[in-house]
Amino acid sequence: MDANRLNRRQFIKVSGATAAVAATGVEGMLAARRAPAYGQGTAVGILRWNDFVPASDELLKKTIVPEAEKAMGAKITLETVNANDIQPRITAAIQSKTGPDIIMTINNWSHLYEESVADVSDVAEELGKKQGGIYEQSRAVAQSGKKWLAVPWSVVGLQIAYRKSWFEEIGLSKFPETWEQYREAGKKLKAKGRPIGQTLGHTFGDAPVFSYPYLWSWGGKEVEKDGKKVVLNSKETIESVKFMVGFWKDAHDEGGLAWDDTNNNRAFLAGTICASLNGASIYIESLRKPDQYKTEKGAQMKTDILHASLPKGPAGQFAFHAPFSHMVMGYSKNQKAAKDLLRYLGSKEVFEKWFISQKGFAVGSTRDWEKHPVWKEDPVMLPFKDAARLGRAPGYAGPAGKKAAEVLTKYIITDMYAKAVQGMAAEDAVKWAHGELLKIYG
Repeated sequence: MDANRLNRRQFIKVSGATAAVAATGVEGMLAARRAPAYGQGTAVGILRWNDFVPASDELLKKTIVPEAEKAMGAKITLETVNANDIQPRITAAIQSKTGPDIIMTINNWSHLYEESVADVSDVAEELGKKQGGIYEQSRAVAQSGKKWLAVPWSVVGLQIAYRKSWFEEIGLSKFPETWEQYREAGKKLKAKGRPIGQTLGHTFGDAPVFSYPYLWSWGGKEVEKDGKKVVLNSKETIESVKFMVGFWKDAHDEGGLAWDDTNNNRAFLAGTICASLNGASIYIESLRKPDQYKTEKGAQMKTDILHASLPKGPAGQFAFHAPFSHMVMGYSKNQKAAKDLLRYLGSKEVFEKWFISQKGFAVGSTRDWEKHPVWKEDPVMLPFKDAARLGRAPGYAGPAGKKAAEVLTKYIITDMYAKAVQGMAAEDAVKWAHGELLKIYG
């Protein structure tokens, strides 16, 4: 008998393992520790952002991806880039019809590429059903009609990180509840050389997740609920812009206009700002290097950081947390393997390893992760536990579809505030933004 051929016993053994995988999906793959029947040389490429929790990227590259290769019997290549570079990479890949099989998408970007991605409804619905259901915000940004454009992965909760002792020095034992109170606190702290740090620049995270809920809290919105009538140019929006101009001058580091998503982290840890809307990465970094980041009194910075939600406005309190998903690209020749990889990565056993490494910086896109024991370990992280349940999607109160995604990626709402802060009359800034929305919504 040819030594390169399987004998009958070996054939039955291998066939049985393959059948088990086929019958039980990822669970069978994990339990059997054997690969499904992929052809020799099958390769899957995945492009993701450079995580703000470096330990999580290290875990993916050194542990999870190698384990996935063994479990799937496929070569997996993981590449990470700055999040602001992902969209240009998507455009180039679609135009050339070549590139990573899986590409991470942030917010509602996937709607921009609806005609260029594979339908991943089977994977998304499967993971959602097994893990307590997918959050509404994650569903809104990744689903078009009944078709899932991307498989939800996680949600980065956004809260204001602030220096507890500095706010106590101006008489506040708890974080301000309204924008007026926050402005007054920021004014006092800026007078002490401790301004609020916030970006109004063209950066994927901290700028829109601040400007959108700020707009909503004043009663402003892009479109009506039907997603057709543009209503940005309203009394409520104009009032929000007028307040922002004074708020910025009174309380903010005015250089924040040019910041990206890393500048505020560095400024906070350097002790030059008192507060900043951010994920938990500032606090997590202070935990990672407790002896490097110190207060002006020599205490470890981690002992002086707390988190709070964005303040209330006249119309209420809102949040826009950052949902992350994975698209399987339409040009991919390995769509089945790509889907199976997303099933594997999203399974409870595997995702939990990554989730724990995040220390609460990102929650899962499904509700089960709110119940995880990790939330009992550090009370400073508790404000992030149910953040994903409370977030609104871009385009609110209308749908988070392609038009809303175009508005977001062009930074129109953020630019409306930035233009006014730089000197344009509030009415003119709103009129400009309204006109830009009309070009998109028609």
